[in-house]
Amino acid sequence: MTDACCSSDEVAAPEADDESGRLWQVGEIRAAVAAAVVLLAGWLLSWTTTVPDWIVVGLEAVALVIAASTFVPGAVRRLLRGKIGVGTLMTIAAVGAVILGQIEEAAMLAILYSISEGLEEYSLARTRRGLRALLDLVPTEATVVRGREHVQIDPAVLSIGDVMLVRPGECVATDAQILTGTTSLDVSALTGESVPVEAGPGERVLAGSINGTGALEVTVTATSEDNSLARIVHIVETEQARKGGGQRLADSIASRLVPAILVAAALIAVIGSLAGDPALWIERALVVLVAASPCALAISVPVTVVAAVGAASKRGVLIKGGAALEQLGTVRSLALDKTGTLTANNPAVVEVVPAAGQTTDRVLAVAAGLEARSEHPLARAILVATTERPETSDVAAVTGAGITGTLDGRQVRLGRPGWIDAGPLAADVERMQERGATAVLVEDAGVLLGAVAVRDELRPEAAEVVRDLTRDGYTVAMLTGDNERTAHALAAEAGITDVHADLRPEDKADIVRALAARRPVAMVGDGVNDAPALATANVGIAMGAMGTDVAIETADVALMGNDLHHLPQVLSHARRARAIMWQNVAFSLLLIGVLIPLALFGVLGLAAVVLVHEVAEVFVIANGVRAGRGANRGVQQTEVVEDRNRARV
Repeated sequence: MTDACCSSDEVAAPEADDESGRLWQVGEIRAAVAAAVVLLAGWLLSWTTTVPDWIVVGLEAVALVIAASTFVPGAVRRLLRGKIGVGTLMTIAAVGAVILGQIEEAAMLAILYSISEGLEEYSLARTRRGLRALLDLVPTEATVVRGREHVQIDPAVLSIGDVMLVRPGECVATDAQILTGTTSLDVSALTGESVPVEAGPGERVLAGSINGTGALEVTVTATSEDNSLARIVHIVETEQARKGGGQRLADSIASRLVPAILVAAALIAVIGSLAGDPALWIERALVVLVAASPCALAISVPVTVVAAVGAASKRGVLIKGGAALEQLGTVRSLALDKTGTLTANNPAVVEVVPAAGQTTDRVLAVAAGLEARSEHPLARAILVATTERPETSDVAAVTGAGITGTLDGRQVRLGRPGWIDAGPLAADVERMQERGATAVLVEDAGVLLGAVAVRDELRPEAAEVVRDLTRDGYTVAMLTGDNERTAHALAAEAGITDVHADLRPEDKADIVRALAARRPVAMVGDGVNDAPALATANVGIAMGAMGTDVAIETADVALMGNDLHHLPQVLSHARRARAIMWQNVAFSLLLIGVLIPLALFGVLGLAAVVLVHEVAEVFVIANGVRAGRGANRGVQQTEVVEDRNRARV
């Protein structure tokens, strides 16, 4: 990875699949060790009186060439493109040391710099391998049904429409839909949740899921190159190149600092030579050149970003790069959508009140005829409540109001109170809403048929999560398209006092914009209906997004699982990672500020400055890698809570 620490773009970019698996396999480390062995041989020979000096000098030169080969070619290529980086400074310093006859110091500089480069490459490769290890969840063979035979094939050759047999305990090779069989699926590796998911005919199964007790026949819905796991890896690797404010600051400082250092070193050499011993001041100029190298600064943020994003992705949280990670760390206010975020997104009809002269079956039948082609959660609840599906034509949705259609030549409507007059059922509608249910009215040719109450229950953990977020200093607001009574009833159960109801998608975006004007805000929604609000917020977070393309693409952060505990967990993880980023930036700048005067006044020589710098780089890398370990603790805490909740049940 030549001249890597001079460009965080290169650091953050995805590497090839043949990344070094062991430290000793890293090219820079091998070169540094080989150079160190040669240099050590030269030192040992220099202690004898029988070996000519030219042999010792030759060994020092060989050591220099071996170590310098890891960064000098890249620095020269960048220089020819008009780009000056840290590798350029190191190259100039090494050449200057050779000119001054300090070949041994130049070799040491090159060796230490190569070691730091190798450690950086290894740390980044290690965190990326953790992400790409998701792909290893896919089995090496899949069983497909060919007539009456079961054939073992490579998952890479699976085609959409193939029928696979998944036996108990086997891993699902790619995304599919269940044809026959019922089972419980272990999706912990995908979503970070340890509770198995019950699944049966018609339901989706995702690549990497582990089948439980029942044999399944499933039909393939995505190829191995385009399944959920592959998309996760691709999205995260691509988005890791996006920079956060800290990373842009580090880049900006480094890009300005390098030319300034070159100018300052030249002035020190010229002015010092005019005022004193030229050899002394040229040497000090070279030492200052090395002392001011912002290598630790340039790698301080990318290492942290890759570690934090990679660790989160292994726990069922997709953070789209440094920009999203750092923004998430600044969030102090949360806007939560109700349906699918605070609630389980599994609404059911809890009450039907027919108008005078009507029947419950008639009310549900007309409602089902209108909702037959709708994907809205309320539609699913109504369709489950009745088997009647009268043929309804000219069905059209009225945004924020309801649905209209034609049934036997008559106009029928279903929608919210206000758009349809509740008339004699006004008291019943009010009672439904006070219970936290969503009330819809059904009308046929202007005649009110009845009211249907649909309720989507809060997630069991919602109140606890809201309490934890409030305790941690976050302000929490609920945004919903539901009416005021329903919204306040559910919000009260969750412990939320800031409630915004009767909202259209554009209204949610306006409220998020107002919240963001006061404090950095994250919008948490389903990634589809809440797209305007997700885009408006400082950070958009999609809840339960596993396998949902729109949710993953729309949001900055996607929580793959459906456990709301993951929300405070990822917020804590981002705050910790952001703190580590700025620790690294501050330390790197402080180091440069201390080393420059020490080098200028001759307190530290070239070898000492190089050693301090490279030790500092190791510290920055180690500190950045810590950002990947914070996610594990959060997940362990979440699993403890899940276990406790199951024990209560």
